[in-house]
Amino acid sequence: MRFLLDHDVYAVTGRFLKELKHDVITVADINLFSASDVYLLKISQEQRRIFITRDRDFGGLVFVEELGCGILYLRVLPLTINAVHKELETVLSSYSEEDLKSAFVVIEPGRHRIRRIRKTE
Repeated sequence: MRFLLDHDVYAVTGRFLKELKHDVITVADINLFSASDVYLLKISQEQRRIFITRDRDFGGLVFVEELGCGILYLRVLPLTINAVHKELETVLSSYSEEDLKSAFVVIEPGRHRIRRIRKTE
């Protein structure tokens, strides 16, 4: 799967996804460290990547402002990183890339919640 990682995602998560053989870039990799959230979603959509963040504000952008883009929202703290990675791996093996491109998924230790979003293209 193809992912764009927000600046707030732990580097260990990026390495974890790369070890699972996913195509991962960060906002810093493409010089968008200070870009607005709206612009990051636009870039993620244009590049056909699923956006991964720890910032809960993206839920409002997706559902209130209807900016359609697949998002994995990690509810993670340093002490829960392994449990969140385990649940992230479960999500990635349970859903297709196309499913995740049209969903907002909250991933936390031991569980996840998925909500379909309106897909805009």
